[in-house]
Amino acid sequence: MDIVVSGIRSTGNLHLGNYFGAIRNFVKMQEENHCYFFIADYHSLTTHPTPANLHQSVKTVLVEFLACGLDPEKATLYIQSDVPEVAELYLLLNMNAYLGELERCTSFKEKIRTQPNNVNAALLTYPTLMAADIIIHKAHKVPVGKDQEQHLEMTRTFASRFNRMYGVDYFPEPVAYNFGQELVKIPGLDGGQKMSKSDNENSAIFLADSPEAIRKKVMKAVTDAGPTEPNQPKPQAIENIFQLLQIFSSSDTYTHFNELYNRCEIRYGDLKKQLAEDITTYTRPFRERMEDLERDDVFLGRVAKIGAEKARESAAKTIREVREIIGFRSM
Repeated sequence: MDIVVSGIRSTGNLHLGNYFGAIRNFVKMQEENHCYFFIADYHSLTTHPTPANLHQSVKTVLVEFLACGLDPEKATLYIQSDVPEVAELYLLLNMNAYLGELERCTSFKEKIRTQPNNVNAALLTYPTLMAADIIIHKAHKVPVGKDQEQHLEMTRTFASRFNRMYGVDYFPEPVAYNFGQELVKIPGLDGGQKMSKSDNENSAIFLADSPEAIRKKVMKAVTDAGPTEPNQPKPQAIENIFQLLQIFSSSDTYTHFNELYNRCEIRYGDLKKQLAEDITTYTRPFRERMEDLERDDVFLGRVAKIGAEKARESAAKTIREVREIIGFRSM
């Protein structure tokens, strides 16, 4: 059984793109692999959240992922800062991470460009903390997006370097977990090819959005004046609307509006009303489950405690063995 590790950003507010892009597959993965899913609250400190915001963000993420189907009985779901061994391995890996390779990291160079007044050491060493998160459990596979591929390659470098420096075959070199055709890309309501809250929050529909919020966002979705001739190719913004319709509505509904479009009889207002209703129906179980979990601090605390215990058991074993390999021994 493969060991799979994946971090979850502690920023909260999952949208439909997140869910279809990865979270559904996390739920499947926990049935077939030994999975560690952690809420990356250490990583979030690079942006200096207030204590209240940090705590609430962690709680929100825990609630959302439980509502989406992550099962603490099947996977280890924990908060990064509850496992101090991660910080120790991070320190040890930094001893053999070199300035040049860290500075060449694409995400670091982007941070320098976009936030020149907050170029802190943690941003520079982000790849070593990510590596520690992964190899602390001796992971074989890591689900990563395109923007994280370089960090995974650096994790492989750090694992290989440790093995080579100390003449051991200790850390596996993890590879990307490939979802293949299982990934579904959810387009944005603003005409973009991918739903993203970073570009425009109104282009994203969140799992926690109320029916009214969903309706307002969908009704504001970018459209055009309509087709001017039969069977006219759809521009990107209109294609986005029809893709959403295909995912969240019935096949009959999709066929109905597609035929109206091809006959130049489409009324986008009618299409949007139907789409908003169907998305609301789809997200309702998530929203209701989140509302229940948000009120149950006892259960959330128990989940976090169990996850921390399971993660620390794995992490503590790794740290004991790593210290022995490096040469830290009792006198």
